Amino acid sequence: MADLEELTGEASPAARRWLRLRGRLSDTTARGVLLKVDPDDLRKALYRQVRALHRRKVLAPTSLPWGVVSMDGKATTITSWDGVYAQQQGHRGSVRTITAMLASSDVRACLDAHPIPASTNEMGAYLPALERLVAAYASIDLFRVVMYDAGACSEANARGTRELGLHYVMVLNEAQPTLRAEAGRVEMGAGEVVTDDQKHVRYTIWATEELAGFLDWSHLKTIVRVRRDELDAHGRPVSSGERYFVTSLRKDALTVPEWATLLRSRWGVENNCHHTFDTAFAEDERPWITASPLGALNIILLRRIAYNMMAAYRGHTLRSETKDLTPWRKLMRWTYVALVAATLTAIEGLRARAPPVNDDRAAAAR
Repeated sequence: MADLEELTGEASPAARRWLRLRGRLSDTTARGVLLKVDPDDLRKALYRQVRALHRRKVLAPTSLPWGVVSMDGKATTITSWDGVYAQQQGHRGSVRTITAMLASSDVRACLDAHPIPASTNEMGAYLPALERLVAAYASIDLFRVVMYDAGACSEANARGTRELGLHYVMVLNEAQPTLRAEAGRVEMGAGEVVTDDQKHVRYTIWATEELAGFLDWSHLKTIVRVRRDELDAHGRPVSSGERYFVTSLRKDALTVPEWATLLRSRWGVENNCHHTFDTAFAEDERPWITASPLGALNIILLRRIAYNMMAAYRGHTLRSETKDLTPWRKLMRWTYVALVAATLTAIEGLRARAPPVNDDRAAAAR
């Protein structure tokens, strides 16, 4: 909060005018507002932001036939708990959310951060989070497939996903012992290999429909087994790992390379969203508000909105010009420069689409 006060004091008059600030925003004022804002209002602002990105056509799938959302839980530790937004864990509190990230586009937008009530867990919060997501974006056909790890893999959650008109892909492990054991016994024949030469990784993929409709999983169509081998410079495996997935998609819904892309994109919510929150945004180290679960949740939501603004610029605008991703640290520095150096002419230019700029720093200031 002190950094925010300092930044608003250093911002140019034009930038403060654009942000509708009369002057320096004190840390106590900012904190007081964040203790009163309804998190639902911030989530609606996030939805409006994503829909605006969709209208700009920057969220279209790039390597899959339809949109895919990857969901996963995240926890932020604070010093308090209230039994509503934060669950008590020893002498600390934990604000838990389910992140929903669009995994099928170059811009890995955060679609929502659904608060997990203190009385339940990811398994119990999965369907309410998905229902809210569908209500927010159903009219724009943003995604048709939902991915989650074993933390939400259950017949009820899978069935609920299909009842919402979506397909599911979930990690299968010993939490579903009967289905997992049967998947391990089914003969799948020879697997098909897809190699990622840039990352020195080889995927071997097996898929079978022999367990379609197994037990009460009437909606289950395909079991997918994936072995991931990390390769050395000579193409020899140095480490390996296997996972099983259950899905309502038919085996022939995707080609083998598309299956590899889909299953690899599952980790985007960790590698893109959560990694960025924990490193570039230092969310775990600096939750900003620790004595109020409501305030901490509002900070979490504001960070998702900020992430989307910068991810769209980083993954679409700059990538289209340089064919590479700009480091987050550099992008944040440009944002600071823009706030302290912006002129009235630059601010007025925000109202219309400016001509292409070759210099990245000038583009950031614009």
